Amino acid sequence: MELNPQDMGPVINRIKRAQGQLAGVLRMLEEGRDCEDVVTQLAAVSRALDRAGFAIVATGLQECLTRGDDLDHVDVKKMEKLFLSLA
Repeated sequence: MELNPQDMGPVINRIKRAQGQLAGVLRMLEEGRDCEDVVTQLAAVSRALDRAGFAIVATGLQECLTRGDDLDHVDVKKMEKLFLSLA
């Protein structure tokens, strides 16, 4: 299943934002910042990436369902594995 690049705009933006947050975490580590602050920011990056992943899987599922053709050939196990890889 291929993703429509136009549908991925919000996901791309989320990942770019997470990339900036991750750069901030690196700076914090290099500056010797407080452990709690670093972990808090790292958790925010992790959540942003998880949400991006879920949005990608959801878009893929939606594409499969709305396309309507070839639904019998959707690899359910593969989709389940993709979804669970984010858990």
